Amino acid sequence: MLITDGPTPVISIQDITVQFGGIVALDAVEFDIREGEILGLIGPNGAGKTTLFNCLSRLYTPTDGDIAFLGNSILGLPANKIAGLGIGRTFQNVACFANLSVRDNVRIGAHSDSRSDPLSDALRLPWVRREEQKIDAVTADLLGWLDLGDVAELPVGGLPFGTQKRVELARALASDPKLLLLDEPACGLNHDEVQELETIIRRIRDERGVTVLLVEHHMSLVMSVSDRVVVLNFGRKIAEGTPEEVQKNPDVVAAYLGDGH
Repeated sequence: MLITDGPTPVISIQDITVQFGGIVALDAVEFDIREGEILGLIGPNGAGKTTLFNCLSRLYTPTDGDIAFLGNSILGLPANKIAGLGIGRTFQNVACFANLSVRDNVRIGAHSDSRSDPLSDALRLPWVRREEQKIDAVTADLLGWLDLGDVAELPVGGLPFGTQKRVELARALASDPKLLLLDEPACGLNHDEVQELETIIRRIRDERGVTVLLVEHHMSLVMSVSDRVVVLNFGRKIAEGTPEEVQKNPDVVAAYLGDGH
């Protein structure tokens, strides 16, 4: 059931169905994400998690259903308008510009929240200069907040993978999102880096006031950092609740371990 009491959810997934030919990737999936919540989205490979993320990012258009962000449908918007709306995203495979510096990668993220255009930039209008100063300030803040100051001028492609993941986080946060979609952020990280990531995700919510939707295969991370967890299997939602409730759900156990367990 969707949440109907309290304030408007940050995002509301309303009976989303996605079909690719004869394949049903998502089948009437519905859930809400509340403001200030960290919600984990899990499921076996092929469960439909990435398909749902791509619907939220407007890379896919659902066959049926709706997605409402702060009460308004986003399905009529193109993908390039989503960041400006207040939805940021990271990717499982780091999608930074490898040849650009850390600082420039973060600045690119901040530009999605800018009103500038090529003509205004060329004329260096006063309001453009003010926006550039704002972007510089946002970038400097995030570089310090994510301990990236020492590598700010280095090309991203030459940095350790864990550092590249932090750069991608900084770039996503530079657009000042209300909702942050994290697509398997622990992928490729070692044990210590996963622990650091857990701390960062909590800080993103607690210190920056960003609601988080986390898709992740690293179960210990999901269960330790999430307020609620939604479980998909073969495109259908099979469970929703606290981490403790989900771990005890027999349908979830069967999905991961088989009916014999």
